[in-house]
Amino acid sequence: MSRSALVTGAGGGLGAALAIGLARAGFAVGVHYHASVAGALETQRTIEAAGGSAQLVQADLGTDAGARAAAAAVDAVFGSLDLLVNNAGVYVDVPGLDLSEADWHRGIDSTAAAVFFTTRACLPLLRRGAGKRIVNIGDSSADRPGARDLAWSYHIGKTGVWILTRSFAAAEAANGIAVNMVSPGILENSIGDVRGERIPAGHLGTFADIVEVVRYLASDAPAYLSGSDLVVSGGWNLR
Repeated sequence: MSRSALVTGAGGGLGAALAIGLARAGFAVGVHYHASVAGALETQRTIEAAGGSAQLVQADLGTDAGARAAAAAVDAVFGSLDLLVNNAGVYVDVPGLDLSEADWHRGIDSTAAAVFFTTRACLPLLRRGAGKRIVNIGDSSADRPGARDLAWSYHIGKTGVWILTRSFAAAEAANGIAVNMVSPGILENSIGDVRGERIPAGHLGTFADIVEVVRYLASDAPAYLSGSDLVVSGGWNLR
């Protein structure tokens, strides 16, 4: 029987790559999207063309009601959940003082709020699952709060995801659920003018770099690893 996974924000970019990579690893995947229906359909088509299984899940995960609706949709199709990947997040590329009220809420709601509501809604499914894994996508500096120039609410939200990772890890350890965070640095689709030669590794990160680590965390091997943040940045942003 296939393992099941829900990947949030899978209508494009890293989320789509994660959904496709997990499908290749044998997961039946819930492909979540909020508004990117065309991208989510393309992710689904790519998975199914390769012989995998994908189910579209539309929801606004920044609300408790939306997260519960997503969990109900997953329950109806899979009956349980082995892996939850909280990937969704909106980066608003404007100076912090210029954030509109709507942009402020988009940054927070798509990161910390979405992780909290989605994880809480999916816990009954994960407790019934065999895999019992949660992987949150963070940011390479989420564990070191400090001044930011752009996208203040996004960065605050990602630091919140780090706190939630540790909090859910402690709360769910007795239920056998391992909760970890994977924190990318500058990726192939990242916003901003950062050239590969500025990164200690000499090149931008790829979606495949992140997919590989998430697949490891989804495996049986790291059962005792929980509450950790794995920084996958090629040495970027470590000072």
